[in-house]
Amino acid sequence: MSDRQFQPTPEQEKIRDAFAGGGNLVIEAGAGSGKTSTLRLIGESTRRRGLYVAYNRAIADDARGSFPSNVAPSTAHSLAYRAVGRQYAHRLKGPRVPARDVARILAITGPSRIGDAMLAPEQVARLVTETVARYARSADPEPTGWHVPRKPGLDSDAQLAELRALLAPLARKAWREIISPDGRLRFEHDHYLKLWALSRPQLPAEFILLDEAQDANPVILDVVTAQQHAQLIAVGDRAQAIYGWRGAVDAMDQFPHATLLQLSRSFRFGPAIADEANKWLTLIGGNLQLTGSRGVPSVLQDLASPDTVLCRTNAGVISQAMAGIADRKRVAVVGGGGEILSLAEAAIQLKAGAGTTHPELMAFRTWGEVQDHAENDAAGSDLKVLVRLIDQHGPEAIIDMTYRLVDERHADLIVSTAHKAKGREWPSVRIATDFREPAETDDGTEPQVSAPEAMLAYVAVTRARLALDRGGLAWVDKFVTREEDDGCFAPTTGPAGTTAVSAAPTAAR
Repeated sequence: MSDRQFQPTPEQEKIRDAFAGGGNLVIEAGAGSGKTSTLRLIGESTRRRGLYVAYNRAIADDARGSFPSNVAPSTAHSLAYRAVGRQYAHRLKGPRVPARDVARILAITGPSRIGDAMLAPEQVARLVTETVARYARSADPEPTGWHVPRKPGLDSDAQLAELRALLAPLARKAWREIISPDGRLRFEHDHYLKLWALSRPQLPAEFILLDEAQDANPVILDVVTAQQHAQLIAVGDRAQAIYGWRGAVDAMDQFPHATLLQLSRSFRFGPAIADEANKWLTLIGGNLQLTGSRGVPSVLQDLASPDTVLCRTNAGVISQAMAGIADRKRVAVVGGGGEILSLAEAAIQLKAGAGTTHPELMAFRTWGEVQDHAENDAAGSDLKVLVRLIDQHGPEAIIDMTYRLVDERHADLIVSTAHKAKGREWPSVRIATDFREPAETDDGTEPQVSAPEAMLAYVAVTRARLALDRGGLAWVDKFVTREEDDGCFAPTTGPAGTTAVSAAPTAAR
């Protein structure tokens, strides 16, 4: 779909005609379904002035080379910088402010007790910084306790209430310091975006195209939906809404008075992979089912040497990367090894009994406390594999592995979490075994696939173009059946007619 001269599909023609008729639109675009070419078709069908709000700078830059001249591609941050951010240009170039200095600036002079945990001033300062970051991504007018993050070891209701009481006023104080022209706290790009949103801007366009709407930043959604003078078009795949754990919202459900349309033909892969994707779409719910392109020879097969291995967790990435290096392969990790390196360094600090600054482990004083949390606390189940890997290989070996990683351009094997693989594609993909099959509960209730886990699985299996080794997600066949009358899939049902999907939240580590 990269050639600008293409024959629109019936779905694309329907979208173009609906746009011409006026009114807001929500376009449900399945994986690889020609979303960009459809947006370009919309822009070419009119002389009205349009604005394409891209998900990131790389997408906006690509669009500038292909969209018609009446459509201005931009990120929300670029719009906000021109309106507000340039006034803070001198602050954006400022140095990072260490946590000890943040504590000093906010007058956090001593330790704070939260339940049985004692937080040093530097730890409180880091939590304040994260609270402000969560506020800046929200549509809320000021920082409140709702923006305070949950942290392992501090996640009981009572501890969270204490944290909120401590951090909310400090976050408001920090925000006032941040937006002061001569403020001493670090001013970042999300801060001028928030200030821009608070100014209630009117965007200079007659129609606005919001891309990746299923993962919209709430502050951006608030700006776009306030543009009552413009025709609004939200484009995305709600089945790929995998960033709710970091504050993203599905704008596709919040667009005012919108007509729903679909792009269901995938140009990325053929029927075999589309079939596998449809199993997960069935579990997620909704009406979207993909049709693969018959001209793409996609297959499902066991792959001994795939281009890419996709994992559920960072622990899975470590395991796959170490195995690849042991097989003398040149291994790359999508996004680099920084997160893995920081986890291993945190383990060394905790093993030495020195505590750690790692945001996910800062509530623990020793490695033994982390081990106990991972093994015995339900909230620590995602840490279990990582802890066992570090105990098995030692953090030093994992650190050594990170230094052996290569750039993707030179790799024999690419390893990634499914979260970081979103928006990417490769010729052949193998799914790692750390995607957990739901287990039966203690009371005998049938196992259920949570909606967020089904979404993550859908993202994973739709990254392959030609060959998919579904490996760690093959268990989906226990949760769907193929209907004999039309060949479509249906979820298995429990004793009371309940489907095999629940709405439990999820997050990656």
